[in-house]
Amino acid sequence: MRRSPVHRSDRLSARIGGEVWLKREDLQAVRSYKLRGAYNLISQLTEEERAKGVVCASAGNHAQGLAFACSALRVRGTVFLPRTTPRQKRDRIAALGGHHVRVELVGDTYDEASAAASSRAIAIGATVVPAFDDERTVTGQGTVIAEAIAQLDRVPDVVVVPIGGGGLMAGTVTWLRERHPSVRVIGVEPEGATSLAAAQAAGKPVSLQELDTFVDGAAVRRVGDIPFAVLRHAEVVSVSAGRVCSEMLEYYQVEGIVTEPAGALSAAALGVLELEPGLTVLCVVSGGNNDVSRYAEIVERAAVFEGRKHYFLVEFAQEPGALRNFLDSVLGPDDDITLFEYVKRNNRETGPALVGIELADAADLPGLLQRMEAAPSRIEHLPPDSPLTRFLV
Repeated sequence: MRRSPVHRSDRLSARIGGEVWLKREDLQAVRSYKLRGAYNLISQLTEEERAKGVVCASAGNHAQGLAFACSALRVRGTVFLPRTTPRQKRDRIAALGGHHVRVELVGDTYDEASAAASSRAIAIGATVVPAFDDERTVTGQGTVIAEAIAQLDRVPDVVVVPIGGGGLMAGTVTWLRERHPSVRVIGVEPEGATSLAAAQAAGKPVSLQELDTFVDGAAVRRVGDIPFAVLRHAEVVSVSAGRVCSEMLEYYQVEGIVTEPAGALSAAALGVLELEPGLTVLCVVSGGNNDVSRYAEIVERAAVFEGRKHYFLVEFAQEPGALRNFLDSVLGPDDDITLFEYVKRNNRETGPALVGIELADAADLPGLLQRMEAAPSRIEHLPPDSPLTRFLV
């Protein structure tokens, strides 16, 4: 397990008018803080418990953390994964665990894999290693903040932490309450997976009826019971997936940092928080296990969020020159058509088309809409929350 670095972000510091420091858990041994919780739990097992082995269910960072910990501590482990888990992740877990870890594919969902892990644990007396709902896991994850403050050699005014199941946030809050209670701790959830906010509203952990899994590292349907006991009155905000994507691209393009969506949650929250100038803020970059194949979607979501990409339904007259007239009279010199697809033909005279337009600058939108208003074609601007737009992004 590595001592991940802390460094100052000039870009984010300029954004808030203070100092922003990043705790780089994306540079941890498995590119995620999850290793800390698994390692802490397994290291505390008795010799008898170690001999019986450990199990977990996860298709993400927790499984990699457990695999690394099993190999380092020489404990047998079994990781249960849904059959839908990409081969890249399966191979990575197997490589980290070596001959100490066995990977088993069960069912098509996490719930099926989790049920299989629980059954195996009961059958052989193995210890289940939860991703967040265990005091030993929470304590291990809390070492992120202890380590960061030792590296900073000062106490920050604000600490911003991503929230999924709540283990990292609970560990952070517990450690700071005992040593530096004046520090403001803010948890950040993705808008489509606000399990802690839902639990706070209900007074107990509840299962979300709908779950957006885009920010997969924080997409947890139900916050943990043990974390919730600590976080019942914690400060929590949510950010949109589009804002997260925009932050991921800023990290990559400006600072050369590759994060997964959950890893960008803390920095994304700086765009919605009201912070006084001059504060010292610590943001936890929780992980960097991002699949390169997702970047096309990330770029798309960021462009829509930033107001540079828009979709329209355009009813074209079915006559020669209709498209050329649209291009000449409506598009600006720096506008680009990224999608053009006929939806259907109503009759022989007209046919609606779905048109995607990317602007060089979001400020160009009013001019585009004004030219559309004057165009002969009937044009409808699709809002970002339109079912058609959601289907595209």
